[in-house]
Amino acid sequence: MTAHDQVDLSSAEDLKKLRRAFVKYLYRLHAGLSSSDPRRVAESRRVLAQLRRSFAGQETEAYDVVFSHDPPPQEEDVWVLVAGAFALNPHGRPKVEHSLGAAMGALATPPGMPIREPVKRRFTQLISVSRDAFPHYFRQAVRLLRSGNIELDYQILVDDLVALRGQYSTESSARRVRLRWAREFYRPRRENGEYPPTPDDVAEPTSADEIDA
Repeated sequence: MTAHDQVDLSSAEDLKKLRRAFVKYLYRLHAGLSSSDPRRVAESRRVLAQLRRSFAGQETEAYDVVFSHDPPPQEEDVWVLVAGAFALNPHGRPKVEHSLGAAMGALATPPGMPIREPVKRRFTQLISVSRDAFPHYFRQAVRLLRSGNIELDYQILVDDLVALRGQYSTESSARRVRLRWAREFYRPRRENGEYPPTPDDVAEPTSADEIDA
């Protein structure tokens, strides 16, 4: 029985459950890199290398990994893109939920420093480009985040990209994502680089045991 057989895909919440399961698998790949089982380490390395190649332009490298998780047809493009991004910038589950805009903002404004204009320009391009041009600028953004050791929240990312680029996304849903990214990019930060808490900030467990559960 496939994931599609197990849930009613007419529900947006059910679609989110599929995405959560896939992102959880990606986080388990990262956890596998530090496993005491050499076979699990080797498998995680192999899959992540395969997904990195997909992000570099060989998209078909991701197909067997992504499609084995049975993505909804209207979200296939997004899942492939997110899987490649994770492989390029892998890490554990973030402690606090945050968007791509927040991650780029953290890179652009180090504590006590003025905004880094090159990062600001890249972010402005990212939220301004056409649907077809977006993957190119998105890849550039992920590479910048990796170089700055900035984590992405892949659960938030996949949901946002579905609203931005999914088959059934609308101009209204895409605009809401772009506005939220911009708001969080420019949102003031504390001197330690963290945001002041808001009701939307949710801490989640990050232990390998919970990732594997």
